[in-house]
Amino acid sequence: MLVDSYSRKIFNMAFQFTGSHPEAEDLTQEIFMKVYNSLGKFNTDKNFTAWLLTLAKNHLIDEYRRTKWEKRNRDDFEEALEREPGRGGGVEESAVQEENRKVLWQGLNRLPSEIRMAIILKELQGKKYDEVAEVLHLPLGTVKSRINRGKLMLAKILQERKEA
Repeated sequence: MLVDSYSRKIFNMAFQFTGSHPEAEDLTQEIFMKVYNSLGKFNTDKNFTAWLLTLAKNHLIDEYRRTKWEKRNRDDFEEALEREPGRGGGVEESAVQEENRKVLWQGLNRLPSEIRMAIILKELQGKKYDEVAEVLHLPLGTVKSRINRGKLMLAKILQERKEA
């Protein structure tokens, strides 16, 4: 029941964090194994979704630190983006959208992990600031600061790419 209810959300988080479909699938399975093994530690007075997302976030960050994703070959990352179907109207529009998504993912991948996670939760998953703060176990002001700093860093990265 938990997997049915939360697998899409966890997979999306893992994919947004890694940019790799196969790695996101593996990480999703690992996260659910961790959830299963940690259910006894869940405090029923707390919000289950926030607990689950926090556990997922911590696993993703631990995995990031272990493998140093930003140093890996970018080909896997770009290949995963190209396999995602384009959205929208015609062929030209799809091609432009795909290129924009690729550039955005490359920029996101260059952000520090703690900033990237805040951006993913707020901007890509549509969480409210207080929800992001709860998932990341951070004060609201810190979350707002990280998101603002992340947006500025991402804008600078994208501007440098545009000028190149």
